[in-house]
Amino acid sequence: MTWMQRTALAATIAAFGVSGAVAADTKPKGEPIKVGILHSLSGTMAISETTLKDAMLMLIDEQNKKGGLLGRPLEPVVVDPASNWPLFAEKARELISQDKVAAVFGCWTSVSRKSVLPVFKELDSILFYPVQYEGEESERNVFYTGAAPNQQAIPAVDYLMNEGVKRWVLEGTDYVYPRTTNKILEAYLKSKGVAAEDIKVNYTPFGFSDWQTEVSAIKDFGSAGKKTAVVSTVNGDANVPFYKELANQGVSAEDIPVVAFSVGEEELAGIDTSPLVGHLAAWNYFESIDTPQNDDFIAKWHKFIGNDKRVTNDPMEAHYIGFNMWVKAVEKAGTTDPDKVIDAMIGVSVPNLTGGYSTMMPNHHITKPVFIGEIQDDGQFQVVWQTPGLVPGDAWSDYLPESKPLISDWRKPMSCGNFNTATGKCGGAGAEKAAAN
Repeated sequence: MTWMQRTALAATIAAFGVSGAVAADTKPKGEPIKVGILHSLSGTMAISETTLKDAMLMLIDEQNKKGGLLGRPLEPVVVDPASNWPLFAEKARELISQDKVAAVFGCWTSVSRKSVLPVFKELDSILFYPVQYEGEESERNVFYTGAAPNQQAIPAVDYLMNEGVKRWVLEGTDYVYPRTTNKILEAYLKSKGVAAEDIKVNYTPFGFSDWQTEVSAIKDFGSAGKKTAVVSTVNGDANVPFYKELANQGVSAEDIPVVAFSVGEEELAGIDTSPLVGHLAAWNYFESIDTPQNDDFIAKWHKFIGNDKRVTNDPMEAHYIGFNMWVKAVEKAGTTDPDKVIDAMIGVSVPNLTGGYSTMMPNHHITKPVFIGEIQDDGQFQVVWQTPGLVPGDAWSDYLPESKPLISDWRKPMSCGNFNTATGKCGGAGAEKAAAN
């Protein structure tokens, strides 16, 4: 029996504690509590983000059926930043200043998150960010419910090393998440004895579609007689032509396996996966994971969306966790006031969908299991490896010299996002604001 199965019953009981406390016929009253949804519904990232908007609408609907929050109804406010990074900041300001939302659930790319950070700090609001990212950040106004590198990228490389991989292609989209993640992975690989000539790094723009030359280069790099793998941080709709070209050029999982960090069930729904069987993805959740919590979530999702073929994926689970944490923190604080909710969030634990609990840590990251899954011909993933328990998210990488001495702890009296243990000084943005509260 796996650790997921052993904890399934306990998590089910905990889930009832989070969601079953209010009678189903209790209707919330009074002024609505507005919840911002900031996801691209058009442009290159719509392939990934649209389903997160739908997931949030379902979560809000379910919470209203339980009696709302603090006895008041929740009201979603949906905006479309259209895969336009500066527009994310404008829409965030609109949600906070004009719509008066209590919290925002949104963003996918790190460049969109970086774009909105100044707005959330200036206006002192809360962002729940549900996607794997590069780390190297801990902000007081952000809760990171996606994976840090030590919860996805590093375990994926370890898995491939154990499978005999000696040569590495780090293939990514040209923006902050792939570049920083690959910087960490290069340092990690070299610390494991991998020579510089056995690491190839390449970047392409958002929406890139002409993959013939890049895939040919991957094949050439893999022909040196050492087992080669591709670590992919390609993001958005560029993944569709990337995988098609891999198939066109006969790059099989047996020859050069690809492990992806931004390809899940939603992205695979748009392509023929039969030539991709055996390629990999590293996530903290897969739809195929068999637990009572996941079965219940999928059933509710299909009923809400009215389509039994709509898949679930990892960032949806991250929103599920983050939303339930926010609900619990608001109930704990007795208010939606951001400062009080931010303080109440630390230590909150809620069931995840894989049979355990996720807890919000003082660095505003959560505990998560890690899974490696193989693509199947039906577009699902078969789990081939998992951590024995939950992994705490590390905001600052131990493999970058500038980050190694940094820690994050937003509890008082430290209230710091990047405290330098070598100098004894805090450089964390927002520390002054936190100290004043």
